[in-house]
Amino acid sequence: MNVKGRLAWTLLIGGSVALLGSCDRMPVAPAAPPVQAVPDVRSDWFGWSLNLLLTCQPLPYDSASQVIGPEGGAISVGPHTLTIPAGALTAPTTITAVVNPDSVNAVRFSPQGLVFQQPAQLVMSYANCGLLGSFIPKRIAYTTDDFQILELIPSLDNLLNRTVTGRLSHFSQYAIAW
Repeated sequence: MNVKGRLAWTLLIGGSVALLGSCDRMPVAPAAPPVQAVPDVRSDWFGWSLNLLLTCQPLPYDSASQVIGPEGGAISVGPHTLTIPAGALTAPTTITAVVNPDSVNAVRFSPQGLVFQQPAQLVMSYANCGLLGSFIPKRIAYTTDDFQILELIPSLDNLLNRTVTGRLSHFSQYAIAW
């Protein structure tokens, strides 16, 4: 890429970051004990944090509950699906998932604090999100109730299906970040 191309790309990224910097959902450091975050080369470009939650059209409220035992199972809520593998739970457990209408695609799972013996797989859709976020790899973020990012989950972004998949070791609230 020539110097002009790099300059244009830098200005485009800088302008996008400045525009997004005016959003009211900028994550701040959590008050809870620090959680080991996934290293991210995008986390600090020119002093701007790019670990942001993806802004989307609000999904309708939805909730689902299901008993899942040691044999594993899956629960879907809205366009999101959690798959719990066999052996992840030691006893039958009622799993509840809730999607609230918000500009962030997020799902809250309970019982809060539930820890899996083996990681569960969460697939979250961002089909209701604008095209701007489609070009930047997305991840699943473990967040507080007010959407502060506590941890970025190693994730796989499927641009064709507009879904992002991550492996969870415990329950709380998760949202899509980029």
